[in-house]
Amino acid sequence: MRRAILAVIAGGVLVTSAACGDDAKNEDTAAPAVTTPAAASAPEPAASSAAPDFTADNVKVCDRLDKAFNTEFGDFGVALGRMIAYKEAKDTANATKAEKQAATELKALGTQIRKETANAQDPELKAMATASAQRIETSAKDLDFIQDIKTTKDLDRSSQEQFTEWISPVVGYCAVSRAAASPSASSSGVPSDPPVSAVPSAS
Repeated sequence: MRRAILAVIAGGVLVTSAACGDDAKNEDTAAPAVTTPAAASAPEPAASSAAPDFTADNVKVCDRLDKAFNTEFGDFGVALGRMIAYKEAKDTANATKAEKQAATELKALGTQIRKETANAQDPELKAMATASAQRIETSAKDLDFIQDIKTTKDLDRSSQEQFTEWISPVVGYCAVSRAAASPSASSSGVPSDPPVSAVPSAS
């Protein structure tokens, strides 16, 4: 999602034309320009206050999110690996336990995202993080994504799309914030690595 803020400043300018004297019979004498009190005392339009710059704080928050994604996705990947092993071994009981553990780890990721952005100064970064957390928590509750993974091939086929859907709101916003913090790097024409690049492994 792109942030779209439209600031409209309406300023009124009072233009007062000078009135000529009623007696214009003497063409050799120029009538002095008349400045009305309204024109003399008209206040200038108030300067708009600059929007707060959250860039520095956003980068700090996004750095913390990097660590959270790497840690929590790692734990989620371990749980998925165990689940796949049990499913391939036809061990239904342990596979079910592993599914629940994977869901628990996924929910923990959503909780950690909320925690790391709780004190973020930028309300929109918090909103993007909340959107990602909600998507992750929804998947942790319905288990459809987890239950559909039965082999490592299933994980490879579905993981990229699903993980992108989960984290794209906050990752995209972090990418914009980092580009704003390092304009020289973003203008070099060389694409930077995604701010969060943790993909669970079933190993």
